[in-house]
Amino acid sequence: MSDIQRLEMDAKDEGLGKIEIAPEVIEVIASIAASEMDGVFSMQGTFAGGVAERLGKRNHGKGVKVELGDEGIIIDLYLTMQFGVSIPDVSEKLQTHIRQTLMTMTALTIHEINIHIVGIQF
Repeated sequence: MSDIQRLEMDAKDEGLGKIEIAPEVIEVIASIAASEMDGVFSMQGTFAGGVAERLGKRNHGKGVKVELGDEGIIIDLYLTMQFGVSIPDVSEKLQTHIRQTLMTMTALTIHEINIHIVGIQF
């Protein structure tokens, strides 16, 4: 997704203009909301993000991918869970928590939140 694409919302008062939210903002909000959930050990980033993080740059959107599809906003999370937790229960709570957090902060409706478990931390 390019930096040019933005999520646009009409302001409540017609004369005020538009509000644009970059997809990177949604990535950061979803990543922080996921890290608050019990049972989530870590978010899985990309190789390039890992190199940048080792060089001192924080990647707050780590492990989150946002797409603007025809149906709406689709979020994919890639994470490592703690051993011993119920993956379906934690995943369902995580989807609800992220949806509520994004609705509260951005007033955007999310079409899908897909959870991808890429590892278990023992």
